[in-house]
Amino acid sequence: MRICSVTLVCMFLAGCAAETTTERPEDPMQDYEEVAATRILDAPEPVPGSFAPDNLVQVKRGEYLVELLGCGSCHTDGALEGVPDFDKALAGSSIGIAFSNPMGNRYPGIVFPPNLTPDPDTGLGGWSDRQIANAVRYGAGRHAGRRIVIMPWQGYAKMTDQDVKAIVAYLRSIPPVRHKVPDEVIPGQDTDDPFVYFGVYRNRDN
Repeated sequence: MRICSVTLVCMFLAGCAAETTTERPEDPMQDYEEVAATRILDAPEPVPGSFAPDNLVQVKRGEYLVELLGCGSCHTDGALEGVPDFDKALAGSSIGIAFSNPMGNRYPGIVFPPNLTPDPDTGLGGWSDRQIANAVRYGAGRHAGRRIVIMPWQGYAKMTDQDVKAIVAYLRSIPPVRHKVPDEVIPGQDTDDPFVYFGVYRNRDN
């Protein structure tokens, strides 16, 4: 899927306007359409009995934070195109997000927001509490030295320990959903999987 950002389009059109030519510039947006991503989604309810009764306040705090931070808008299948699949809430997205310039690279790099449910095979079930906390606060992947692309972890870096622990406790409490998202696509590599550019545009062919 080919996509482009508003900023890049504005720069392109500004450059065309500055040229002295009688030819009408080609519309760089003719092959693209705007999409309305789902911005706010209710977080899934915790599973009764999945946490100790005295942890209820912590888990509900985590639920509140996950909704406040808009985690579901990327990590729920279909939400990036405005059609969220609530059966896969927080279970990752099969629609990717391009992270490199699509107008400068024929094939941009693409990441697919991962499954945040406690499924042991496709989600966070095999992650430790520390690994999940480091992903939230530092954008650190499960393996050392691996940075999570796209996730706005810089905005979460100053969260309190209590809030990070609340998010971890909440993600442990929700229903596990088996849903494997596609692997990351490196820049220059083609893919048949759909993607958007920061939830703004997609190509009309999909």
